[in-house]
Amino acid sequence: MNRKEFRDLASPAAAREAIDSLSLEGGIERVSLEEARGRVLVARLDAELDVPGFDRASLDGYALRARDTFGADEADPARLDLVGEVHAGEEPDVSLEEGQAVEISTGAVMPDGADAMVPVERTDTASDGETVLIRTSVAPGDNVMFAGADVAAGERALGPGTQITPRDIGLLSALGIDEVPVRAKPRVGIVSTGDELVRPGDELESARGEIYDVNSYTIAAGVEDAGGEAVLYPHAGDEAEEMEEILRTAADECDLVLSSGSTSASAVDVIYRVIEEQGELLLHGVSVKPGKPMLIGRLDSSAYVGLPGYPVSAMMVFRTFVAPAIREAAGKPEPASATVSGRLARQERYEEGRHRLMPVGLVENGEGETLVYPVDKGSGATTSLADADGVVEVGPETDYLEEGEPVTVTLFSPDVRPPTLFGVGEDDPTFSRVLDGLERPRYLSVGSRPGLRRLREGVPDVAVAAGPLEYDLEATELCRWEREWGLVVRAGNPDELEGLADLIDRDLRFVNRTTDSGLRSSLGAAIADLAEERGTERHDLVDAIDGFDLGLRAHESPARKVIAGDADAGLGLRETAERLDLGFISLGEQPVRVLANPDRIEKEGVKELERAISDVSSAQR
Repeated sequence: MNRKEFRDLASPAAAREAIDSLSLEGGIERVSLEEARGRVLVARLDAELDVPGFDRASLDGYALRARDTFGADEADPARLDLVGEVHAGEEPDVSLEEGQAVEISTGAVMPDGADAMVPVERTDTASDGETVLIRTSVAPGDNVMFAGADVAAGERALGPGTQITPRDIGLLSALGIDEVPVRAKPRVGIVSTGDELVRPGDELESARGEIYDVNSYTIAAGVEDAGGEAVLYPHAGDEAEEMEEILRTAADECDLVLSSGSTSASAVDVIYRVIEEQGELLLHGVSVKPGKPMLIGRLDSSAYVGLPGYPVSAMMVFRTFVAPAIREAAGKPEPASATVSGRLARQERYEEGRHRLMPVGLVENGEGETLVYPVDKGSGATTSLADADGVVEVGPETDYLEEGEPVTVTLFSPDVRPPTLFGVGEDDPTFSRVLDGLERPRYLSVGSRPGLRRLREGVPDVAVAAGPLEYDLEATELCRWEREWGLVVRAGNPDELEGLADLIDRDLRFVNRTTDSGLRSSLGAAIADLAEERGTERHDLVDAIDGFDLGLRAHESPARKVIAGDADAGLGLRETAERLDLGFISLGEQPVRVLANPDRIEKEGVKELERAISDVSSAQR
């Protein structure tokens, strides 16, 4: 089967034009007030009654005729006869005449003959209980809300296009309106493709290459946020008939179908065939990074957009091209555009000649200026967007951005703020506990060596480095501690490992950490010492260890390989072994250092870190 190749890549403007040509509107529906918040009215609503529907007292006090109080003051109060009382929710059974007053509650109907009221604080009751002394004068209408003062019958209440807020629901309730005509939410069918996908919550078999489905849930959340109704369909595997059936069903039931993935030859051919048989392919491939493998077309009466399979690419394409179309169909206004200006923290090269949507993070330097740094772990890394604050758009003509170059960041939401502390470096459980005590930190576990390199570049506030690492950079050491490292083995140590020599001399499976890790540095130093002791070369001992070159990034990952039975021993920490109920062979202790950018020492987030470290250290003593 011949794989469908990309046609000439369309420009971002052409992709927007193609999506705009699709009809996503779902029509009109009537919803109850309980379901109305956030929906968009399609017709004007006029008041059909006065609000309030009667003249009512604004305060607790006495209803009376204003002219009976003229000239009254503290020294010479007016004396009026009490002839009754009126409470809220009651119909008055008295009509006032000259020289009379009625005790009245807030919100109660004003009795006939009364045109004003006096708050109780400005009155006294005579000893006989039948006379009230009024110690102030009032004018007609004082302290009274007249019928229709809030909303008058026939008055325009809410207009078409109004996005209903809790305040609007209060108004509609006051008018007695229990349901409203609104734009129907566009129904958006979401189809994730690939035999390797598993729903979160189901059991994952990593040995088969299975991964949890990220796109279905992130895209569904984006659809709901944009004003659409997300409909999740079962995963479409790579088998042609199954994929075709799900796509056709989604097209029959939804206004828009979004698929993600479909990068295999068979999958692309199925999608092409379904679109060509039931609709029209408008576009295949957009000159944008990430997001080149994008499809736009029609399936029967439904619109169709094929998103890339990698989570970062899928969400960037959705946010840039699809979400605006859903908002327009739902009648929701564009969200408040929030941008931040800053300077690029380090140089960035890009030579692919496509429009680039570059995820970036924000950090403030010691002077409070905003620095912008690229966050790019690759399109397949789910955390790239979680670690980012916004996007910088780079035109296809730009292949180089200088350090310090001014850039404009479009934030993912208006309430995004730079982290109080930005740190990078070693994955360490003690430092993780320290971060728990901070207000709004961001920490990227990139490893000790990359952490030191980024600190040298001047981007983060702090870097955490572990092991016997030498570093040539200006940095202020905030603190250090020791952690015990060694070999993590199965509970009870059934293979009876005693030390590093067992990995070399026996047939055991080992799992290492990546070369960026401080643990890997300590292991390398220990092997070098053992080689010297044996009078041999270091690389000979390394070659003898089965699995030495298999390096995992996180500090718990080797231990979990041991639990799964994929290894007899893994490089790790005593703390990890104890937490996971595993055995441990100690190979020594290594220092963990927290190093600060010397220009950020006075930054409040760094000071907060120092206090938190002190608190954790005190608790451990």
